[in-house]
Formats: sequence, C-alpha cells, structure tokens
Amino acid sequence: MSKLATAAEAVARIKDGATVTVSSSSALGCPDFVLKALGERFGLEGHPRGLTMLHPIAAGDMYGVKGIDWIAQDGLIARVLAGSYPSGGSNLPMPEIWKMITEDRVAAWNIPSGIMFDMHREAAARRPGVLTKVGLDTFVDPIREGCAMNARAASQPIVRRAEFGGETWLHFPNIFPDVCVLRATTSDTNGNLTYEYEGAYLGGLEQAIATRNNGGLVIAQVSRMTTAGSLRPHDVRVPGHLVDLVVLDPHQRQTTETDYDPAISGQILRPWESFARAEHGIEKVIARRAAMELKGGQTANLGFGISAMVPRILLEEGHPQAVTWAIEQGAVGGMPLTGFAFGCASNAFGYVPSPQQFIYFQGGGFDMSFLSFLEVDTEGNVNVSKLGKKPYLTAGCGGFVDITAHAKKIVFSGWFEAGAGVDLTESGISIAKPGKFTKMVEKVEHVTFSGARAREQGQEVLYITERCVIRLTATGLAATEIMPGIDPARDITAASKGRVRIAENAKRMPLSLLGTGPMGWQP
Repeated sequence: MSKLATAAEAVARIKDGATVTVSSSSALGCPDFVLKALGERFGLEGHPRGLTMLHPIAAGDMYGVKGIDWIAQDGLIARVLAGSYPSGGSNLPMPEIWKMITEDRVAAWNIPSGIMFDMHREAAARRPGVLTKVGLDTFVDPIREGCAMNARAASQPIVRRAEFGGETWLHFPNIFPDVCVLRATTSDTNGNLTYEYEGAYLGGLEQAIATRNNGGLVIAQVSRMTTAGSLRPHDVRVPGHLVDLVVLDPHQRQTTETDYDPAISGQILRPWESFARAEHGIEKVIARRAAMELKGGQTANLGFGISAMVPRILLEEGHPQAVTWAIEQGAVGGMPLTGFAFGCASNAFGYVPSPQQFIYFQGGGFDMSFLSFLEVDTEGNVNVSKLGKKPYLTAGCGGFVDITAHAKKIVFSGWFEAGAGVDLTESGISIAKPGKFTKMVEKVEHVTFSGARAREQGQEVLYITERCVIRLTATGLAATEIMPGIDPARDITAASKGRVRIAENAKRMPLSLLGTGPMGWQP
C-alpha cells in the first residue's frame, strides 16, 4: 500500500485534541508545506481543534517561512510547548503566534530544547518523565516561572521540584505525542527517509519513535521519492516502519534564503577563502577578545549574535580548523554559518542528531561556550529569553539553558549600553554619546542563566563588552580588563550605576584587538 499522500489528505488524519510534535529549526528542516495545509484545513472546516503543539526548536521564521504561524489560529491550538519561537527585528510585524501568547489566547511555555528532546525519549520508553538539573534557579524552575510565558500557562504547571537521592531535581511529567510531522530529503515507497540535502538531522527520529510507541501518526514531508530498495541502508535516518504518510514538496528549501547549498549538507567542501570575514567594527572587537579565550584543539559551542562571529575571527587569523565547533542543530566542525543560515555549518566533518548533541551539552563535555546576552544583573544572572516590550525580538531560550547548565566555562558577549555613540580607532574606543540605558541592570527581567548556581558549581564566567571584560566573582561583577580609550570610572562604574566594580589588578586589553588586520592569534 502506497504511503504517498497529499498534504490535505495527511492533515485530515489529525484529530481534535491531538498532541502534535514538529521537527524543525526555524527554516532548517521545517515541514512548512504540511503546516500550511493544517492551517488551511482549520480555516475551511474548523477542525482539528484544541491541539497541543510540541516544538523542541522553532518551526519557521519571520523572513519567509511561516512555520507555526500557519496554525496560529484561535481554536486550532490550545497549548504550545516550544524550545524557541520565530523571532526577528523590531521593524517587522509581530508573528501571529506571539500575538496569541501576549494576549493570553493560547497557553505557551518556553522549555529548553534539550529538555524537550529528553521528554520525547522518556515518553517513548514509558519512563516516568524527565528528571534533570538543567534549569534549576532559572525561569525554568517552578520557584520562578516554571517555563510559563503567560497567565494561561501559569495556571497549568508542567514542571515541579522533586527530591531524589538527597538532591533537588526538576521533574517534567511525560507528554505523549499523537502525531509527528518531520521533514527529510528523500523517501522510498516504503517510507524510509534520507537527509542528503538537509543541513541537520534535528530530532525527527526520536520524535517519530515517541509517536509510534504511543500508537500515533507519523507524517514525513520530503522533496522527492524513489523506489523501495534504492536507498543505501546506512543513509536511512528514519526507517519506514516508523512512517505512515509521505507528502511531497519539491520546492522545500534548505534554509530561508537557500534553495540548496551542497556545502551545508556536507556534499562538497568550500575553499576557506570563500567565507566572508567579519566586518570591522565594535562587534568584531568584542568577538576578537572572546576568541582570545580559545586554544587549539578545543571543542566549543556557539550561539547566536556577536558570538557567532568568533569562528570568522579564527578564519581571518589563518586557523579556521584550530577549534571544533559544535552547534545544537547537530553540525560538528567546519564553519558555522550566520544570518538566515544560522544553525547550519559548511565543511562540517560530522552531523549528530540534536537529541544526542544536547546530551553532550547537558553533561558539559565541551571546553567552553560562546553565547550572547541581552542584560546582566548584579548577581551575574543573564537574560536572553524575554523582552516584555517587544517579546518577538528574542526566540526564547532555545538550547541556552541546556548548554550553560554544566558548562566548564562560559563566555558571554554583548554591548555594555544600548544606543551609545561609540568611536573606534586603532588607538582606542571612546564613548562619544552615552547610551539610552545600561545592559548591566539591578535585576534581569528573566533569569535564563543563574549566577548563583554558576558560583555554586565553580563555573568560570566572563562577560565581554566593548568597554571591558567582566568576570563573575564571589562578590559580584568585576571588570578585570579595560578596553584602550575607556575611562573606567565614567564609562564602566558610573555608566553601570555602580553595578560593575573595577578590579584592583585590572589591566588594559591589547591594541591588536582594534586594528584592521589580523591580531596575531595562535592555536
């Protein structure tokens, strides 16, 4: 019996009240064609109603792949549990899903991506839910928000503190998916799936197993089909016995603006000189100082924002392969990409499924992580997951909480002030105009990273800005390195309203950070 179906036929099988898990990472691997058909069915029929949606990583973006916004309709979805949500610039209109969340029209939670993959694994094996230390003393913890993004979610707790073995843990009870929607490149007529044109495997296999073990429906969107027996067995990432229906979309893209780049899927290697260097400016200076924390042979994790520039710094220094980069979507090695292709890497030497990558991250096996910050408070807490005035400017926590939970060393990068006039020359950085407000606040709006827990665990934590390097100490935030041209008393202490003190042994950063040529980094 053929598994091929139209998108309309596939979504017609989704029942009222179903729990639907979707494999995606923004536009990467997004089964957008099927999600569109689901939204269209509801518009025509008023069904299915009251769905619970599970999104370990965001489905869709704000730049051309609607993803979850196809189904952001009153009555269609009742609950959304997601590691991240579509995000974008303030010049863009708010996505429909964010309108529903902020207007309390749908119960919404932001759960760390790794925990969401753990939830699928535990539900599949029928174990008693996820028991984890990831998220303790952050917004994930029920002593704070318990992952809830609005009042409707807060009234339906999904996580509790539990004592086990004399220790405190977070317990997430099982949620069993009824439907899985995933995306691959090729399906044979038996439903075996390969990912040869994809930039990552993501978590489709685990999500399909969790759904199948619950007696549910697995829908796979692919760009092409072939006859049974023609796929190399080692290339099959999701075997056909887990797949019920296959939907063809010959126009699916690798990423928002990429139809197909063979370097993203590991089918060719790009010359290193073909990658763009980081544009000279303040953010490059910050990324250069972050790169100075690296040594050759290390493995480092990388996040969005200024931190994503660090691999380009090593490229400019002539050592693009000195460090192994590991990103949450699964690529290992190579050159992590930026912009619309963030989450992909060219010239990767391996692709790990996201759930396994998060096991590596949660256990702290890597040497350090480079991440960004929106604001930092006097306790060293970091917020990257909530902006009350314009919530869609942040995607939520994503894998940030999983990555920082047990990382040995964390290097945060960001601006000291918002909207300051900053001049850059080869002799120094000067503040021509004070900013609108400092990013060094008394109390962050959302605790995505806990400074108290970091101190308790002995983690090394740095915050690198255009003015100084700040370290988390037992007594708060201390500026231990000052950028050339910066007045410590005026531009750091006073600008932060006394929240950042100057360390007694503070030193000046090297001028080599400021020049237009390579700074001389060596592995």
